[in-house]
Amino acid sequence: MTFIPAGSTARAPWALSITPETAGWTYTGLRLLCLSGESVEFATGDEEMLVLPLSGTCVIECDGVRFVLDGRTSVFHAVTDFAYLPVGATVRMTGEGRFALPAARATRRLPARYGPARDVPVEVRGAGRATRQVNNFCAPDTFDCDKLVAVEVLTPGGNWSSYPPHKHDTASGHEAVLEEIYYFEGGPGYQRVYGTHDVLAEVSGGDVVLVPHGYHGPSMAAPGYDLYYLNVLAGPAGQRSMASCDDPRHAWVRSSWAEQPIDPRVPMTKAP
Repeated sequence: MTFIPAGSTARAPWALSITPETAGWTYTGLRLLCLSGESVEFATGDEEMLVLPLSGTCVIECDGVRFVLDGRTSVFHAVTDFAYLPVGATVRMTGEGRFALPAARATRRLPARYGPARDVPVEVRGAGRATRQVNNFCAPDTFDCDKLVAVEVLTPGGNWSSYPPHKHDTASGHEAVLEEIYYFEGGPGYQRVYGTHDVLAEVSGGDVVLVPHGYHGPSMAAPGYDLYYLNVLAGPAGQRSMASCDDPRHAWVRSSWAEQPIDPRVPMTKAP
């Protein structure tokens, strides 16, 4: 199933649980943990993971080190700090809030690490009604992982993002093969996927769209409603990449941005 409604994959202790097996692919996963002051222990197994606060704060113990994540009030209030959890680790999390755990099946074991919010590159992408904010906290050139790539996108109400529509399902010098998860907060909005399969879904807080292949975009924020999504990507290539190929019917849109003003609502957030 490509569209996954909020709550439909809950499995204790996870409020959302998408693994490579349940998604029907090979690498990419995502979990959501909701804490109210208690502690939860889990093993990463053959996946590398991140802990990304959507709201609230937490303490993480992993591989003999301890991280305190300051977090944020919500995804619409600040850029957050985060933590990296390696494969083959036992983890204990204690806190209050909601925490996304993007994951990818990996083989190279890296050390557990802390990612400060101040080091997260904040990018303003597009122009006019295609202006959006991208928080490149775990992009290939900003944070080292074996397979995992993850970024956040904030789209002001009435704007389009993930646009022009693009794909990454063919290995070439200009395109990487990637399985991709869209996890949404805010909204309502709409997500389009087409090509090898066709989806146009209304999305809001907690909903997920899986993109195994084909063109995806736009992500549309309804007027009056800001839209957030977390992109989680991983694939077979030895080197991490987000290279994609635009739908040739709409690729011209990029050149039009030079003549349009940047939406003054963006950037919407920054590091505390």
